[in-house]
Amino acid sequence: MKGKYVHVRELTDADAGDLLTLQSDNKSFFERFSMERGSEFYTLAAQLKRINQFKQKMRNDSEYNFGIFENESQHLVGTINLFQIARGSLQSAFIGYFLDKTYNGKGFTTEAVQLLVEYAFNELKLHRIEAGVMPHNIGSIRVLEKSGFHKEGLAKKNVKINGKWEDHQVLAIINPLD
Repeated sequence: MKGKYVHVRELTDADAGDLLTLQSDNKSFFERFSMERGSEFYTLAAQLKRINQFKQKMRNDSEYNFGIFENESQHLVGTINLFQIARGSLQSAFIGYFLDKTYNGKGFTTEAVQLLVEYAFNELKLHRIEAGVMPHNIGSIRVLEKSGFHKEGLAKKNVKINGKWEDHQVLAIINPLD
């Protein structure tokens, strides 16, 4: 999946070192918006294990994880995923993403979200993609709105982040072909 500034692709074992660097360099930034992670997460072995789990989940059609790469440098600048995929009468998933703090504000995440939404609707044939964002994360809400997501409401104490149950603004996009 290629855009003007970034491309999105499946991570391979060869990306494990870059994934570790991305996670380590952005540890305090990412953990403001994610679950708590132990020190074992920040090892090459753990990142290799994650990549192999990503591959298995993709084969099982339960989760799709990708790297976000800058086109010019080919550098891994973030990750993006579809998770909690529901088939049957729902045909839905949640979207999540992280971008290296030094690349924020350049439109990279917006482009990656748009690429993944197109993939989800056209290739995976999903009907709905949902996102949950802490209300104070204005940048992430703007990314989703620029990508066609609409606000649906506030989920109170929805996700445990750094040991605390946090409210999340719920946003969603519906496949226009459905």
